[in-house]
Amino acid sequence: MDSDLTQKSISFNSARFLISAPRLEDCPPDIGAEVAFAGRSNAGKSSAMNAITANGKLARTSKTPGRTRLINFFSLNREHARLVDLPGYGYAKVSRDMKDDWQKHLGQYLNQRQCLRGLVLVMDIRHPLTEFDQMMVEWCEHNKLPLMILATKADKLKFGQAKTAMLEIAKKLKAFSCVEHLIMFSSTSKRGVDECRSALTDWLEDSAESTQ
Repeated sequence: MDSDLTQKSISFNSARFLISAPRLEDCPPDIGAEVAFAGRSNAGKSSAMNAITANGKLARTSKTPGRTRLINFFSLNREHARLVDLPGYGYAKVSRDMKDDWQKHLGQYLNQRQCLRGLVLVMDIRHPLTEFDQMMVEWCEHNKLPLMILATKADKLKFGQAKTAMLEIAKKLKAFSCVEHLIMFSSTSKRGVDECRSALTDWLEDSAESTQ
């Protein structure tokens, strides 16, 4: 019994790059279960994914905002279980046409991907709920997609300041039923990593069971 449970459990350390897709039609087959990570440029999304998977090189990090320009898929040890790194938005130094192209394909992925089980929205705890963040929260609420919010870079604040910031974020999100998890997170200190892994496991394993 124990060995069966061990075999079925998600191992985030097993995450491996699968494919990069510029368009929805280039994504892997729409089966199984996947959770996508989104965030404004420089919010710490790549660092968060690296911390969750204990792989410092899984998602590329850069001091240049907006470096992620493709939808990147990572496979896990469970068959058809994936993490997805979505393009970052904000102040990337690219043309307006390219930004519009990113937004179009991101919208298609979010609207049409049937195996998407939840969205992880990464935001800087010092600058939370930007216009992009609000848009993503409202989209998840409208589409009844479970949402996890990681308030990253918590190590940049004193603990009391971070707690106050979390209370303010929670207050502003109280009306949104899609928000299932609000986690104080730091990729440096690893605060929130275990809590995030547990929530991701619930999403991925519950969904994967229903497809078998």
